[in-house]
Amino acid sequence: MAVPDRTDPVILGHILAQHRELHGQIMAVREAFATGPAAAREALATLRTHLAGHFAQEEGGGFLEESIARMPRLSAAAADVLREHPRLLAELDGVMARLEKPLGSAGLDRVGRDFEDFCRHLLTHERNENAVVQTGYNEDLGLD
Repeated sequence: MAVPDRTDPVILGHILAQHRELHGQIMAVREAFATGPAAAREALATLRTHLAGHFAQEEGGGFLEESIARMPRLSAAAADVLREHPRLLAELDGVMARLEKPLGSAGLDRVGRDFEDFCRHLLTHERNENAVVQTGYNEDLGLD
């Protein structure tokens, strides 16, 4: 028998799958940087496409919207999270653009460090998003 007002396991499964996918994409980019600029460009393009779709889904509704419906006071925090999307995509675009220039190994290392900076920003964004969702669902979803 289902427990009333508990998070639907399908919802939790979907959120966790999104996190696994994002983590896998980040790991693929890190591995690609070790291979060279061409592999890094391809992995970054894949990550960029994934993030654009992920952000579009969030902006079109989903878990943040449901969190606000459950707790309207979360609307400002959710709006803050959504406002970060263009900045994060622009930051990733900047990393990708730096890979378009001829690079030696030192240059590739620099771009790799830029990617790690982006990862820190993205993961902070995801933690903030998770905080909104967990508060809205009034449950620790184990997302941190």
